[in-house]
Amino acid sequence: MRRVIIMLSLATLLFLPIQALAEVDHSTGGHTPKLAGQQKVGDMFLEKKMIDGYHVSFHIMKAIPGQEHGGSHNVMIKVEQNGAVLGNLLINSKVKNAAGKATQKRLMKMGDWYMNGYDLGEKGQYMVMILFKTADGKKHKGMVSYPGK
Repeated sequence: MRRVIIMLSLATLLFLPIQALAEVDHSTGGHTPKLAGQQKVGDMFLEKKMIDGYHVSFHIMKAIPGQEHGGSHNVMIKVEQNGAVLGNLLINSKVKNAAGKATQKRLMKMGDWYMNGYDLGEKGQYMVMILFKTADGKKHKGMVSYPGK
């Protein structure tokens, strides 16, 4: 009986860390919890959307000083289908600020993500739009609203 109690205790202790790891999205370096919908924590924003059967993650975060890629914030996009990250894409992006001024940039591939920098430091709502072309030649578009400061 004592052995059974010890084995169950050990199994429980081993299971708890595994459960905690299962609730973290490791595709972002393990720092972002898995989400359904939109989340903004400090200077980090993540929204996952379904676009034409593709799972698209919109991730926006303040650029690390010295690692700005053309703006105060990095706009990052990841596209997945059937659990696999798609890496052979062309992605164009457009950000429109609260005043209606729009800036367009092509996103560059960085690991599983496509990214570029935008100036998103002013207060107000930003519309972040993407247009991506898949290997079959089809175009897909989507957008999210980023709350700014």
